[in-house]
Amino acid sequence: MHSKGVFSISLDFELHWGCLENKKILDQSAKLYFSNTRAAIPKMLEIFKSSELHVTWAIVGMLFNKNKTEWELNLPNEIPPFIDKSISAYEWINTNGFYDEEDPYHFAPQLIQQIKSTPFQEIGTHTYAHYFCLEKGQTKDHFREDIKKAVEIAQLYNIEIKSLVFPRNQFTADYLSVCTDFGITAVRTNPDIWYWKPATSANFITKLFRTGDAYLKLFSAKPINVKEINISQLPLQLPATRLYRSWKPKFKIQNTYKLNRILNEMSAAAKNGYYYHLWWHPHNFGNNPNGCLQELECISNHYKMLKNKYGFESQTMNETTQFLLSSK
Repeated sequence: MHSKGVFSISLDFELHWGCLENKKILDQSAKLYFSNTRAAIPKMLEIFKSSELHVTWAIVGMLFNKNKTEWELNLPNEIPPFIDKSISAYEWINTNGFYDEEDPYHFAPQLIQQIKSTPFQEIGTHTYAHYFCLEKGQTKDHFREDIKKAVEIAQLYNIEIKSLVFPRNQFTADYLSVCTDFGITAVRTNPDIWYWKPATSANFITKLFRTGDAYLKLFSAKPINVKEINISQLPLQLPATRLYRSWKPKFKIQNTYKLNRILNEMSAAAKNGYYYHLWWHPHNFGNNPNGCLQELECISNHYKMLKNKYGFESQTMNETTQFLLSSK
């Protein structure tokens, strides 16, 4: 196996389905936030295309629906009975309804087609209904119905789902067999460090360390050589390295520290043959899209320099999986 470093980007594409808890009402502020997100995605794609960045878009399956009528036709056979109703997409719609028939905050088929037609992009799944695997009330059978629907609706777009990102990075090893049953060969996991362990919620201490580590080198996860990724069992578990945190206008010093942290880690990965996996939500660009896009340009330019100097290779999650399996 070669010793070149691998650079992976995965995006959790959710729109409002991923924000039901903190944006309980679609007020004008929330609508602007998601409208900005929609406008930023084609600009992200242009950056990825021009830099030849290979990106996995983990898309909530409900976004594939064209309208309210199609959404109703695509309800799974079993709806997960979460004890906490606030996390259920179905309960939110039952209470609030859609904005209109082609609700742009919950449906995005045109954007999905644009992602599909852009070179170097992989479409994976973020489950059908932004499904939480560690919450009380749901079972493995409910999860199976959700993944079945996510795979089926993608197939209508001639998309074969190979990669999955669990919402809130919640997963249990027992559910991985469901992924394999539906042809999913890679999942993203958390960094291997205590404050990123999967859980239903993060407490003050874990949030403090997660945030602090974005800017300063605290107890960072050990870098992983590409050769060290376990390939003994499918789906492969590809570890995330760093969450990109959005640009903020009043945090000039923090913005600089955060970006330098990412660029320095990318450099170390390129020089030492590490696997470096950056991720974020497209809606993280919703408040300050221009500042975030400028930082993305910096990251993409740094990648191009590292590619030319060290052979740093951009790969989707599926490409990394295929590369590792082919080198058995």
